[in-house]
Amino acid sequence: MITLEPIGWVRGGRSDPLDDDWGKEQAVIELAPGFPQSALAGLETFSHAEIIFFFNKVAEAKIETGARHPRGNPDWPLVGIFAQRGKNRPNRLGLCTCRILGVDGRGLHVQGLDAIDGTPVLDIKPVMREFLPREPVSQPDWATELMKGYW
Repeated sequence: MITLEPIGWVRGGRSDPLDDDWGKEQAVIELAPGFPQSALAGLETFSHAEIIFFFNKVAEAKIETGARHPRGNPDWPLVGIFAQRGKNRPNRLGLCTCRILGVDGRGLHVQGLDAIDGTPVLDIKPVMREFLPREPVSQPDWATELMKGYW
């Protein structure tokens, strides 16, 4: 068993987990009590952060462990849950790279975070070029089609 405590929560942005148009969404990640504002010191010098969060609104009965059609679309292939980024994952973890708009006290202002208001945040990491892929990124056609309206 692994026990994690949120380091903060998403405040603002959207309240419904709609699948598309996340690019312009703005929200604040508010640190949990016990974390000083100094925990965010220096983060404003980066352009982007990776946010790891918990899909707390996904019911355990909805969790997928095998294969499914992404977004239930039968025109797309049946692929394993680990070959897609859907929220109905076994551990309900989300990961998003978003733009840093600024730091204000104990709040990190971001744009393009695909998590809804009230979502527990488990970690924040700055994006560094050296951690990005060193080779070209490839993906199947269905993934490109799925992502057309996402951002």
